[in-house]
This record gives sequence, structure tokens and C-alpha cells, in this order.
Amino acid sequence: MPLSEDEQRILQEIEAQFYANDPQLAQQVSETTLYRHAARSIRWAVVGFVAGFVVLVASFASSLVLGFAGFLAMLACAFIIERNVRKLGRAGLESLTSQMKSTRLKGVLGDAGENVRRRFKRDDDPSS
Repeated sequence: MPLSEDEQRILQEIEAQFYANDPQLAQQVSETTLYRHAARSIRWAVVGFVAGFVVLVASFASSLVLGFAGFLAMLACAFIIERNVRKLGRAGLESLTSQMKSTRLKGVLGDAGENVRRRFKRDDDPSS
């Protein structure tokens, strides 16, 4: 159901007050998407998973309780990763990976990936 003109005017006034009162928060909220939030949660969960694995491997032989705590941390992080990947869905993953490929990897590696692909590309021409 569409909003009436009066409701649209009230909504615009609230929005203008929000931008006037806290422009930094307004900018942060406008830039943060579900995809970015889920990706950030996945990154932290991967760090937690690796830390849990390190605790598990380092302490399992000496302390069964500490090793089990590391395993529980890994399990919790795996659940967080799974939940956030489901939130992202296929469209979100494609959006994030395309952004990462175009911005980060090109800036860090330059044309190195293309050079490697060119070097190892099989030549299907039998005359060479």
C-alpha cells in the first residue's frame, strides 16, 4: 500500500532531521549493506575458527578441557559462517566476489594474474 502525501512528507522530515542531527551515523548506515555486514561477520568467524583450531592442536595433548574449548570455538564459528553464508545467498556472494576481484586484487596484484594465466595457457594450435 503506497504512502499518502502527508505520510511521505512526514517521512521526509524525519529523514532530514536524522541527516541534520547525526550526519556521520547517517553516512555509515547508508554505506552498510546486508552483504557487507554478513561478509564482515564471516571474516571474524574465520579468524575465530583458525584461533580455535590453533588452541585445539596446541593444547589437546596436554589439556583435554582446553582442547575441547578450542573445538567448541571452532564449532560455534562454523555455525556463524554457515548462517551468514545463507544470509548472503548466491546473489550476495557474486556481488562481494565481483567487488573484491575488481578492487582489491587488481590493486594488489596488478596484471600478475593475467600474466600467469597467459604463461600457463595451453596452446591448442598443433603447428607450434
